[in-house]
Amino acid sequence: MLKKLSSLFILLLLISACEKLETKKGAGKFGMLDTDVPEFAAIEFFNQIYHTKDLSGALKLSTPKMQRLLRSYHTNKGVQRHVLNMRFDKVNIQPSTRSAGRNEFAKDAKISLFFEGDLDGNILKDLRIVSMIRVKKEWLVDDVSAE
Repeated sequence: MLKKLSSLFILLLLISACEKLETKKGAGKFGMLDTDVPEFAAIEFFNQIYHTKDLSGALKLSTPKMQRLLRSYHTNKGVQRHVLNMRFDKVNIQPSTRSAGRNEFAKDAKISLFFEGDLDGNILKDLRIVSMIRVKKEWLVDDVSAE
C-alpha cells in the first residue's frame, strides 16, 4: 500500500512539474512594466502605431473617442503625421521615470512618454502626455497631447 501511495505521489509530482507557467509580457527599459499599469497600455498603443502595419491593435487600446479619430486617418502613417505630429522610421518609447504613483489603482492617469528615434537619418526626440482611462480592468488611451 505504501509503495502504491509513494508511486502515485511521485507521478503527481512529475505531472505538476511539467505544467507550463504563463508569463506576462513586460515593457519599459527593463521589461518591468506589467499589464495592470497604465504605462504598459500607453507604450503598447504607440507600439501598435509605429511597429505594425495596421491600426487594429491601437484601436483595441483606445476609447471610442480616440477610435473615431484614428479611423478617420485610415493608416498608421496618417495617424503619425496628423494626429500625433510625430513621424519616425525607427523609434524607442520609454515612460517617464518620475511617475512614482500607484496608477494601477486609479480610474484615470496621465502618462509622460519619451520618444527617441530617427527619420531620414536625423535623430529626433519628443515627449507626449497620454491621458488614460480605466474601463473595467483595461487601460485605454483617451487623448494624446504635446503639452
